[in-house]
Amino acid sequence: LQYNRVWIPDNKEVWQSAEITKNYKAGDRFLHVQLEDGTELPYPVDPAPLPPLQNPDILVGENDLTALSYLHEPAVLHN
Repeated sequence: LQYNRVWIPDNKEVWQSAEITKNYKAGDRFLHVQLEDGTELPYPVDPAPLPPLQNPDILVGENDLTALSYLHEPAVLHN
């Protein structure tokens, strides 16, 4: 999962874009991510599920939501 981009829930922005900076292994309690502003943080994933993956940049602004690789709340709101 390293270098994949994900959506992290945020109280102010609703969702924040982040990049995974360290490989995740099953059983890890944290996902190491870096926000777009450069802030690095450990995102807790145990027992919470992994955050939703982001779509490739080429799909940003797609008119047909069924064309998105990942269809979930943050993807729809971002699109």
